[in-house]
Amino acid sequence: MERRPLPTDPSVRIEKVRSPSGFDVWLVGVRPQRFADLYHSWLKLTWTQAFGVLAGAYLVVNVVFGALFTLAGGVQNAAPGSYRDAFAFSIQTMGTIGYGAMYPQSMLAEGLVAAESVVSLIFTALATGLVFARFTRIVSRVLFTTHAVVGPYDGVPTLSFRVGNDRQGSVLDAQIELTLTRLERTKEGTSFYRSYDLPLVRAKNNLLTRSFTVMHRIDEGSALFGTTPESNEENEVEINVFLRGVDDTTHQPIYAHHRFESSQILYGHRHVDILTIAPDGLLALDQRDFDRVEPVG
Repeated sequence: MERRPLPTDPSVRIEKVRSPSGFDVWLVGVRPQRFADLYHSWLKLTWTQAFGVLAGAYLVVNVVFGALFTLAGGVQNAAPGSYRDAFAFSIQTMGTIGYGAMYPQSMLAEGLVAAESVVSLIFTALATGLVFARFTRIVSRVLFTTHAVVGPYDGVPTLSFRVGNDRQGSVLDAQIELTLTRLERTKEGTSFYRSYDLPLVRAKNNLLTRSFTVMHRIDEGSALFGTTPESNEENEVEINVFLRGVDDTTHQPIYAHHRFESSQILYGHRHVDILTIAPDGLLALDQRDFDRVEPVG
């Protein structure tokens, strides 16, 4: 791929974004989204940010109506021109508190109360729906090892890594797909990123719990056949893992994605066995070694 500078024309919209694979890219000539993705942006917020947005919106509405009540007047027992009293009356109106100390006594004030009541109903409905959408959105807690390793398994070089469910329950009917992407050059001299599917020894796990080893045999039909750490680095190799399944508690679908860069693919290594037998004869699964690797002896 050729190198060229970013356009300097101020009319061309340029944004730096994080790709689904986890690296930053420049988007040139992107169309403005305006309010098209507000709902998706809301779902991506943390809970702290979400409550901050709701609290901020609530205060903004009351600030506006507080200013309108200050200008309009007509609120009994509110000091003339007092924004503090008008803001307090707006809070009481929007929250349907109704202490009774202040109430509208003019046609304009009553009209503002009616308008704020409508806004309050809409705001409450929207806030309830948005919070409910966040509560019902299932976020997967699937763990992946930091490194993928390449080592012999039954005499065949095998790429492997661990995946596990970090919740108390299980992922039902877990389906796993592996894709390798690397930089290649065609006979015409054009460079582009080509993707290859990496078939797995077992691509389905009916009951994914704490640990499951994903394996791909590197035979002559594999896109990894004949590769080395140096060639992977040179060709910008990355391996993307896609997992989908059903949460056994909520019975809702969950999805997970992980990316191994070329530097995270270790040749001549294997993951340490995390299964042992306890003194009482029961199996013991040591989660502390979930991510641990060692050289193949």
